[in-house]
Amino acid sequence: MFSRFPKAMLIDLDDTILAYGFGSGDIWRRVCQQYIAELPGWTLAQLVDGIDAYRRWFWSDPVRHRRGRLGLINVRHEIVLGAFRQMGIEATDIARRIGDDYDRQRLESVHPFPGAIEALETLCTSPVRLGMITNGNSVSQREKIDRFDLERFFDYILVEEEFGVGKPDERVYIHALEKLDTTPSEAWIVGDNLEWEVSAPQRLGITAIWHDPKGRGLPQGSSVRPDRIIRSLPELLQLQM
Repeated sequence: MFSRFPKAMLIDLDDTILAYGFGSGDIWRRVCQQYIAELPGWTLAQLVDGIDAYRRWFWSDPVRHRRGRLGLINVRHEIVLGAFRQMGIEATDIARRIGDDYDRQRLESVHPFPGAIEALETLCTSPVRLGMITNGNSVSQREKIDRFDLERFFDYILVEEEFGVGKPDERVYIHALEKLDTTPSEAWIVGDNLEWEVSAPQRLGITAIWHDPKGRGLPQGSSVRPDRIIRSLPELLQLQM
């Protein structure tokens, strides 16, 4: 099995090892349900739609995205306050409580994908050197790493805030591979983001494996072409490259 593997493998954290983004819409709806009675004249659907529209706008911009992921607690407040402002709702305290409750419930919902921990345990018995590269702030990312005891699997972990820049900056991939004493042509990267874990590393010569846990396939019209597509980390163990 292991003879097919590269010298090193870079693996993403959120929505690759851990199910993080799944169900966020349901959580927003559940939290809004708790507070809708305090907002007379507004329906649950209106509140959810208003927040959803604003958060999609917020995360659509790369500069706002980076600022947001480096300060998630504050950005939850900013998103709800921004939605309220657009809707004409004057309720700053409620907006902040909605943001806090969403953040807490979102973190509580995080869990490893089925088979992900077992796959990492198997990879640890191979000659492959493992690196984790994850965008986000140090506190939230390290909390998840510690919570699920993931550090033991990796020879090197790079967190965006600690390093100073994040994916898709090419310095992230180059630095991680240097720490793993390997070159792009000898490495694979695994992750769910088509820019961060496929097109950007491919430009450096890294073999890119896209994690598509819902099996939806590439977006229509996508020009990005992963070297392989998997639906779960255990599939890594069976890849023929």
